[in-house]
Amino acid sequence: MERESLNNTVKSLISLPFERRSYQEKVHVKERGPDQPNITIIQQSKDRGKQYTRSFSRTWFSSKAWLTACSEANALFCFPCLLFQTSGSDPAWIKTGITDLKHFSEKTKRHEQTGIHMENALRLAMFGKINISCQLDEGYRIGIRKHNEEVDKNRHILSKIIDCVKFCGAFELALRGHDESESSENPGVFRGLVDFVASLDTVLHEHLQTATVFKGTSKTVQNELLDCMLSVLRECIIGEIRSADFISIQADETMDISTQCQLVLVIRYIDKAHDVRERFFEFMPLQSATADSIATALLDRLSSILPDDQKSKLISQAYDGASVMRGNTGGVQKKVQDVYVNAHYVHCYAHQLNLIMQQVTSHIPKVRNFFSDLAGFSAFFSRSPKRTSVLDRVVAHRLPRASTVRWNFHSRAVNTVFEHKEDLLQCFETISDSGEFDPTTVREAGGFLRLLEDDSFSFFLKLFHLIMPHVDILYSQLQKRTIDPVFVQGIMQQFTDNIKKIRDSLPTLCGEHSGSVSQLAKKPRTLGPGDLQKIATEVCDTILGHAKERFAFTKHLISATLLQADRFQEYHSQFPEAALNTTMEAYPLLNKNKLKTELALIYSNDQFRSCSGAMALYQLFMGNNLQDTFSETVALLKILITTPMTTAESERCFSTLKRIKTFLRNKMTQDRLNALAMLPMEKNLIKTIPDFNHRVTEKFASLKERRAKFMYKK
Repeated sequence: MERESLNNTVKSLISLPFERRSYQEKVHVKERGPDQPNITIIQQSKDRGKQYTRSFSRTWFSSKAWLTACSEANALFCFPCLLFQTSGSDPAWIKTGITDLKHFSEKTKRHEQTGIHMENALRLAMFGKINISCQLDEGYRIGIRKHNEEVDKNRHILSKIIDCVKFCGAFELALRGHDESESSENPGVFRGLVDFVASLDTVLHEHLQTATVFKGTSKTVQNELLDCMLSVLRECIIGEIRSADFISIQADETMDISTQCQLVLVIRYIDKAHDVRERFFEFMPLQSATADSIATALLDRLSSILPDDQKSKLISQAYDGASVMRGNTGGVQKKVQDVYVNAHYVHCYAHQLNLIMQQVTSHIPKVRNFFSDLAGFSAFFSRSPKRTSVLDRVVAHRLPRASTVRWNFHSRAVNTVFEHKEDLLQCFETISDSGEFDPTTVREAGGFLRLLEDDSFSFFLKLFHLIMPHVDILYSQLQKRTIDPVFVQGIMQQFTDNIKKIRDSLPTLCGEHSGSVSQLAKKPRTLGPGDLQKIATEVCDTILGHAKERFAFTKHLISATLLQADRFQEYHSQFPEAALNTTMEAYPLLNKNKLKTELALIYSNDQFRSCSGAMALYQLFMGNNLQDTFSETVALLKILITTPMTTAESERCFSTLKRIKTFLRNKMTQDRLNALAMLPMEKNLIKTIPDFNHRVTEKFASLKERRAKFMYKK
């Protein structure tokens, strides 16, 4: 190889290109010049009936000093173009060689006149005469070393500032204070944190004291660092998305405190570690909350995330159930599915539960009145500190306010009033008898006193005290990120079983609240045991009926029943052919025959029957390296797990948005808003990126020309 590198033959220059040789080897090749071996090119041709014989002449080397030849290929080449091969060069002169001697003189003249040949000839002539690499001296090397040392220092300082920005972002703290001057007593959390880090780092402390070109604490630097952090995080998330087998989107829109309509986009997928991820991607400003506006924003963003050859990866879309989402012909879900055909629509199941309870609490008059009366307890005490002091002294427990966001009741209010009924009676009696309160307060306290003593109110209080814990448990389970259709079916079955038990116990419950005949005669409007049981039965039937209707799985989610472990034994006896066919209609990308074979084997094996939910079954396959054997089942499991059952993550994103808008600046660009939101919501992702600061620094250094040195020299 060493002799080859000193060789100037055409064969040597093709096998070991000039650019890959050391400087001294390049100089040696130039000194030797073009290789001009003896070659024999004889070409017979016929023109107008006459025979011609053309042959190569060595005199051509004298007239064309740039010519070189290859004895093995028996062809002619251009020496400068062979050395400095550039795009646009004629392959005949640098790769195959010239063997056709017809009009050879014209070919050489035409090649000499090309700009590429002239540029390569100039580069060859100037090579070695003005080359810094040949003139490196100790002073130059010292200069490079000092430059790189300064770059090390600047990058260290920038890394510390990046850490401070990350800290403030993770805890949603304002980056800028009201007054950031040197004499300010309250320069803001970020400046205070930088000063604290500087007290522990002598390099940063010295920099802050002496820096004149780049200090790193300005508003401009903060914004540029936020842009770079957002870019690094998005690159990481997009990389994970494109390597995942399937993805789902969750979207929700709201009007934030600055009256700007915002659409949040959350993407759900299974990462390489087989964990379910729900990544916040961005807040998108909307001109209006119409189906066209939302669909356009979503499709525009999805096109930048998924390339055209990965459109089939999007297997579901989940929204909060707004009216614009539900159109079968023109809604958002239909517009998205027209482009992404596998993106089946899933209604948020936590929102479905809200609708069920709204139906119960608003469409049954007696129940609606009960919750209206219940809300009055917290309203009564919240309007006066004097009333609250009596409540704290007697009951020692504050009444939670009714929720106006989710549904028209609050389970904590039910539980609090039920558990502290006797204390509340004493509290209202104290207010009525103390003589320290105004007539309005005494009158209202008397009303609440009579309400607590009312048999009907007490009955509904007892009834919903039994129902609400099950609603709370179901709602909390629907907020989990790892739920899947199989899991939802299981918890819904458990919920309905518990409501049925309460329904069956109603005769006993009504008997406990039956008043005497004389009491009923005095209070003709008081409900009797039969009336109470009728209303309570209607409450339970409404919950059960709407739960069955709203939580019934749509066509594409019937596939979840194929992997419902408690039915494996039943399926072993009779294979669920109809569910399999429906699954294939929803997901034609699966191999039906192989999936059926795999499922039949799973149904016949007792070991799989103990798995509770799709996630447990998926982890079993992946933990035992069975993903290749059960490839279609694993693909179906990934689809089920990736399909979101709730948009709870979207609501969490809006909570973060509200805090950011409230506690940080009132005016900020959309990119900076996304960066500020990304830092707290994806702080765990930042921790898993080992070279996060380095990647941010590289982007920061390449944004524009900077007076401070951040790029190394070699």
